[in-house]
Amino acid sequence: MAVKSVDPTNVQIPSYARPASAVLSGNGSHPQRAVDYFGKNTFNDRVMREKLPKEAYKRLVEIIRKGKKLDRDLADTVAHAMKEWALENNVTHFTHWFQPMTGLTAEKHDAFLSIDADGQIIERFSGDQLIQGEPDASSFPSGGMRTTFEARGYTMWDPSSPAFILEGPRGGILCIPSVFISYNGEALDKKTPLLRSMQVLDQAARKVLELFGHHAERVISTLGPEQEYFLIDLDYYNRRPDLILANRTLIGARPPKGQEMEDHYFGSIKERVLAFMQDAEVELYKLGVPAKTRHNEVAPHQYEIAQIHAEANVAADRNQLVMEILKKVAARHGLALLLHEKPFQGVNGSGKHVNWSIMDDQNHNLLDPGQTPKENLQFLVFLVSVLRAVHRYADILRASIASAGNDHRLGANEAPPAIMSVFLGATISKILDSIESGSDEPVSEQKILDLGISNLPKILQDNTDRNRTSPFAFTGNKFEFRAVGSSASISLPATIINAAVADSLNFIHDEIQNRMQSGKDLRTATFEVLRAQIKETKPIRFEGNNYSEEWKQEAARRGLPNLPHTPAALQAFRKKENIAMLTRLGVYSESEIESRYNTKIEQFCKTLTIEVQTLTNLCQTMVIPAALEYQNRLIQNVRGLHDLKNIVGKAGQTDHQAKLLIAITEHLEKLQEALEQLHGELETVEALGDETQKAFRFAETVRPMMDRIREISDELEELIPDTFWPLPKYREMLFIM
Repeated sequence: MAVKSVDPTNVQIPSYARPASAVLSGNGSHPQRAVDYFGKNTFNDRVMREKLPKEAYKRLVEIIRKGKKLDRDLADTVAHAMKEWALENNVTHFTHWFQPMTGLTAEKHDAFLSIDADGQIIERFSGDQLIQGEPDASSFPSGGMRTTFEARGYTMWDPSSPAFILEGPRGGILCIPSVFISYNGEALDKKTPLLRSMQVLDQAARKVLELFGHHAERVISTLGPEQEYFLIDLDYYNRRPDLILANRTLIGARPPKGQEMEDHYFGSIKERVLAFMQDAEVELYKLGVPAKTRHNEVAPHQYEIAQIHAEANVAADRNQLVMEILKKVAARHGLALLLHEKPFQGVNGSGKHVNWSIMDDQNHNLLDPGQTPKENLQFLVFLVSVLRAVHRYADILRASIASAGNDHRLGANEAPPAIMSVFLGATISKILDSIESGSDEPVSEQKILDLGISNLPKILQDNTDRNRTSPFAFTGNKFEFRAVGSSASISLPATIINAAVADSLNFIHDEIQNRMQSGKDLRTATFEVLRAQIKETKPIRFEGNNYSEEWKQEAARRGLPNLPHTPAALQAFRKKENIAMLTRLGVYSESEIESRYNTKIEQFCKTLTIEVQTLTNLCQTMVIPAALEYQNRLIQNVRGLHDLKNIVGKAGQTDHQAKLLIAITEHLEKLQEALEQLHGELETVEALGDETQKAFRFAETVRPMMDRIREISDELEELIPDTFWPLPKYREMLFIM
């Protein structure tokens, strides 16, 4: 069956979903400047200043900036102001918008309508409604903390992340960013542990700053995620059951051309894609999401959008909005947005590079080396604390980004391997090496690049190059965690980074303080501690090609963990040292850690079950029927050619057709045999009682069987004419827009 592409000039857009670029100026002809509508759908500082009494505004700002508790009286005042603002913007309902352990977002809409004592309809929104909601906790993953009949759970407003309005076809919804906890107070979401980790990092960082005579009222971790994604024509997506159900192509032969010509990266953006990007940016700007960068990525039809750094929990909320808005706007343009880490075999997968840093309340970046990094003791302490965190807790950092989808990407040509290491760059590495050796030799710290061309300016060279193969790379004044998957919430990896660094800051602070109590001055004590930690963490530092086989061998010699798939990686959540660190800091309780493990293992098993069943269905209902139909056509052709040979006495193409018929027949037999083996293996897996055993069996036995089925199917695809093949092919999905 031939597959037609959609004419992009004839895409029908619903009347309520007109392009967001229709944010027009007074004369109705040109879009407004972004600054004119940025944040118009957020309950931001400007709105709060306008809607709240002066004293209430000051108290709320102090709560947001200093993390103080909210009292009920202020909540009532804020709720009234929020309701009035929402009603002015055509809002009919409100919801506590939260992030359960599914990794997605959740919302239950309630109308502002209420009935007073006289039976009259009124619009009401109280402080109690603002602060607390009650969704059904039994319907979300709990990892064993809640049973089916234990339904009660609570959502609680996070004042530090601004409320916002999501526009709908018939009115808006006021979304209140919230945490989600069980009846007994256990965290059932991704935000609660993130907020806890931010708090312990704040406390640890401020203690270290005090050592160096710097007082800060608050230290925050910041995140700047770079979101990668694919776009394909919606018509092709709707014709691919594997994309609909499994979010990736389970079969599909590689086209003659992929990304070999390196002609897509940073290339000119196609008009249809650019229109989508521009409309999506308008929607994001209205929500106060500062989308900064857009460009073509490496693979065909792959793109990236990056947002400006923000406080970790706010950045995490914004990234969830980015993913949701991109999907909605893509559909309006007749496009399907794919967030899976590896939707197409043989071309680059998608990641989400998360740029992580720490700042004090005066906007000083604590990872900024300054002009003389070797003399910047404070910077060196924070830098080495990160090294210790990655070295000591590499396995749970790997676990934080583990998923069935990310397994296909990690270790491939575009992504870091499943081995955690840190890249620092030549200058910083030389500084640490000189401290370790006790050398006083100065290190050349910054160069000027001069091309010698008269009309080109001189520029300052950064202290570090960028290593695109490193999973955790220092990029000047931040670390880029490159191993995060494109579909993942950034909350969990951020939580683990924050906690691990807080633990290291506490350790180094105490080590310095102990030496000072023994009579050593701050500088001597600090260099002694740094020297010991630089030596201890040296195995985690790697400046070379993380993709090479040599690095895997070298990493093994260094004793670094290589956790090749999700079930292996997730065992870090059960390691006593990791549990001790997370519970000691109060980021998770033991039951909450176990619940994360159980939830992730269960999600992995369910994902693989869906993939197996989808692959089986695809082969039985589409691939095999197409092959049989072509086989029957060949049988008729061979018979006809044989008859022709008898009549005219010429061989004709009988031999060629017969060979093709034999090849199709052999592939059909192999495919049916492989499907039977896969079916038997799935029954064996399902009979296992332990979810961990199931997960390992899926990863190590079922996946290779699926790969074999894919290989046979892809060979059939290359033998069968397009008119018989029922699925859109890679060359269509990746090259027709």
